[in-house]
Amino acid sequence: MGNPQGSFIWYELLTSDLAAARSFYQDVMGWNIAERGSDLSDMDYRMIDAPDATVGGAMEITAEMREGGARPTWLGYICVEDVDAVLAAIVADGGTVWMPANSIPNVGRIALVTDPQGAPFYIMKPIPPADSPPDATSTAFDPEKTGHVAWNELTAADHQAVLPFYTRHFGWQPCGAMSMGEMGNYQFIKHADVRIGAMMDRPKNGPPPHWSYYWRVDDIDAATKRATAGGATILHGPAEVPGGDYITLATDPQGAIFAMVGKQLEA
Repeated sequence: MGNPQGSFIWYELLTSDLAAARSFYQDVMGWNIAERGSDLSDMDYRMIDAPDATVGGAMEITAEMREGGARPTWLGYICVEDVDAVLAAIVADGGTVWMPANSIPNVGRIALVTDPQGAPFYIMKPIPPADSPPDATSTAFDPEKTGHVAWNELTAADHQAVLPFYTRHFGWQPCGAMSMGEMGNYQFIKHADVRIGAMMDRPKNGPPPHWSYYWRVDDIDAATKRATAGGATILHGPAEVPGGDYITLATDPQGAIFAMVGKQLEA
């Protein structure tokens, strides 16, 4: 069985300096990012390889995208069975279309949208690679594997109000919550009985609603030091979270928010 509707299947970095971002993330994350774009389109789109699998892509923001307000960011792709039908349902439910549905040969059909509170994400019906079985499953999201996204976190204007939107379109369900004091609850979410992340309200004067993606690293302290040395701005952490992991939230040198999760190894 392939990825069911509602699965996170891909992650994409939009950046203002692709060469600099490639150098930064290869050093911090240990990824291998292609030196040149793939042959799948006329864009300079670089594949991001973790040690065991391809987990995403990176591209430089074009002049046209910049004029439309694009800025450095990470975006997630959510799998759907019918992009056009889901797109119409999202619009009817208060979402916004940032990029209309279009088909990429040998890749799939995609659209870029926002939820009703403005957090952007892609929806996609992928075409498995020619050398893969028709029911091939993406593993870009994997809670345990190094170099993969282990946690998807929505910072919303009102997470309780927007949760039903995601439940209706992607089948996600709440699965417990953790109090964060004055910041309110941290609402855990699951999909197909797997805890995939959480939702929370944005702090006052914080950034607009957005998704953050936590990439798993082997050693959170070492990765945070590499990020700092590479020009990242650390916003929070390393800080312990329930379960024994530690997290670091940062912006990369071009300004994209990124996050890491991992163990704190003894010196």
